[in-house]
Amino acid sequence: MPKRSFSSVHALKPLALSIGEPAGIGTEIAAKAWMARETPGVPPFYLLADPRFVRSRLSRLGLEVPVAVVAVEDAAAAFGATLPVVALDATIDDRPGELDPATAPATIAAIETAVGHVRAGQASGLVTAPIQKSNLYAAGFKFPGHTEYLGALAELLWPGEPCRPVMMLAGPDLSTVPVTVHIPLAEVVRSISTAEIVAIGRILDAELRQRFGLAAPRIAVAGLNPHAGEAGTMGREDETIVAPAVAALKALGIGAFGPLPSDTLFHARARKNYDVVLAMYHDQALIPVKTIAFDETVNVTLGLPFIRTSPDHGTALDIARRGIANADSMIAALRLAGRMASGKAGAP
Repeated sequence: MPKRSFSSVHALKPLALSIGEPAGIGTEIAAKAWMARETPGVPPFYLLADPRFVRSRLSRLGLEVPVAVVAVEDAAAAFGATLPVVALDATIDDRPGELDPATAPATIAAIETAVGHVRAGQASGLVTAPIQKSNLYAAGFKFPGHTEYLGALAELLWPGEPCRPVMMLAGPDLSTVPVTVHIPLAEVVRSISTAEIVAIGRILDAELRQRFGLAAPRIAVAGLNPHAGEAGTMGREDETIVAPAVAALKALGIGAFGPLPSDTLFHARARKNYDVVLAMYHDQALIPVKTIAFDETVNVTLGLPFIRTSPDHGTALDIARRGIANADSMIAALRLAGRMASGKAGAP
């Protein structure tokens, strides 16, 4: 994957935080992240939202957070004393826990505007609050999810730049990347290929070097079948698809090894031998990382010409009225995006 050049000015700009699903906990965890702004590593950020809605939601939840409506160029200066909100040209009714397709344009506008700010050098990266895809679909949203939409925006705004979105779940003790993501388990075997594993492995290696500063990333490749197929007795895909991909990555000078049985890949001793696991399907990658550190794990989109992180959880509609949402994953997402923007991310 070709190297990208990241302007040093981006590291001096605040992060753009898109509001996500208004009926969910996005506004709450954004405000709680701002309340933790003096915690080491929390960078300046601003929220893209309807200011009237933000004030209403914070008042409803009893969160005494001062809100300032600012232009994007003034967000960093306002951050110390207020939660900066860059206003969207969209109104949102404050109805926690109640999905309304009428709010979908605001959710989409927040994402699109934030990416535009990054492209213009006004923001150092994008952090996204969780969206409710079903609500966007009801309003005619044409993309499978957040990541695919960001990929389309990248292709539009960064023509000619490498763009192949890859999801990484980065936790304090484990980071994983799935080859296949939101597809039925029955389709996984038909969807993986040697070429696909190699393509994602190359992106992963390049990003770990360029954005996380790892000189020689160690990528453990999980097998598809139990016991990584056990010499073909439990399926031949690991011999015919995964192993050739590992060999091809090694031939490119990438520190990949495997395929390895996933039932012995994630315990503490095993984790000392690699930097990230390249897994074959969604749950194989996400179950262990969320089990180990659910509240501190961050969703990172690799393969884009800009920085994007997100909490690893959903919209939590069931608790959106209660003011009890845990903001740790949002804080971790902001911290990681800030470190990536500064070029000091370290190991994922």
